[in-house]
Amino acid sequence: MIKYPERLLRCVLGLGLFGLGITFFIRADLGLAPWDVFHKGVSEKTDIAIGTVIIAVGALLLLLWIPLRQRPGVGTILNAVEIGLVVNLTKPIIGEPDHLLARVALVFAGLGVVGLGSALYIGAGLGPGPRDGLMMGLAARGHSIRLARTGVEASVLAVGLLLGGSVGLGTVVFTLGIGPVVQRLLPLFDRTDRNEEVRRRSST
Repeated sequence: MIKYPERLLRCVLGLGLFGLGITFFIRADLGLAPWDVFHKGVSEKTDIAIGTVIIAVGALLLLLWIPLRQRPGVGTILNAVEIGLVVNLTKPIIGEPDHLLARVALVFAGLGVVGLGSALYIGAGLGPGPRDGLMMGLAARGHSIRLARTGVEASVLAVGLLLGGSVGLGTVVFTLGIGPVVQRLLPLFDRTDRNEEVRRRSST
């Protein structure tokens, strides 16, 4: 079992990478992950920076945890704040590629960076993100995790489209790719007893 300071460092680093990966998807301009389609749609309609929208939505989702009886951890609070801050900080630095090939490469780079960041912060075991906790809370009310996740993400995707969010290749790549990438990377960074079975399955 790794010590708490190292777990906290992994969590902070992972969330930073997660935010950087989102920026890669935004700058590729080929479509975003379902939640980020929603975030961008709100950003477009309100003229508020997308990173700030990510923070605000995370805070609102934490309020929904109350009736679902979910308890946030340190990682939950960091997730709600840090990812959006990193997006706001890195978006002005990372430019938009002119060539399609470079944009496609940025999409796949974003997938890898988000996957690595996810593995680090999940492996730290300091609490799920606001969006994941919402799905877990719904699942605890009798819904399957698959149904809860699909229902929530389909809903935010639909609302994001109505608000002007962007869907495309990046959306497909993220939706189909993030699960396998995290599953492959998580055993490298998760050293808690909680995920021993995950590590065993991922290695087979």
